[in-house]
Amino acid sequence: MTERPHPHVLVVEDEALLLFTIADELRDAGFTVYEASNADEAIQQLETRKRIDIMFTDIDMPGSMDGLRLSAAVRDRWPPVKIIVTSGKRNPGPEALPEGGVFMPKPYVPERLTATINDMLG
Repeated sequence: MTERPHPHVLVVEDEALLLFTIADELRDAGFTVYEASNADEAIQQLETRKRIDIMFTDIDMPGSMDGLRLSAAVRDRWPPVKIIVTSGKRNPGPEALPEGGVFMPKPYVPERLTATINDMLG
């Protein structure tokens, strides 16, 4: 039985301390992590990386689009990428999320995020 390769996660968060904290927690859990502080950086990462399995994005971000619009764009251009959306201010209904997307309210427990990622990737 071969071991599953480490999942590659793109974390999109405009608050630097949160971005670094989430990225470190996911790396400690065994994930390969890429970081972006806004939607434009996230799109650039998706265009240049050979592999991103899942995107974890905040909703409220400055720049050309928020996390919900980013999620819709990712679903259209990169359908295999799984999507988790988070916010401490908003609670979007299922209709606002891309197909197969999951919402996780802030604050969240790192172990819950790790478990959600593992569940989504099978």
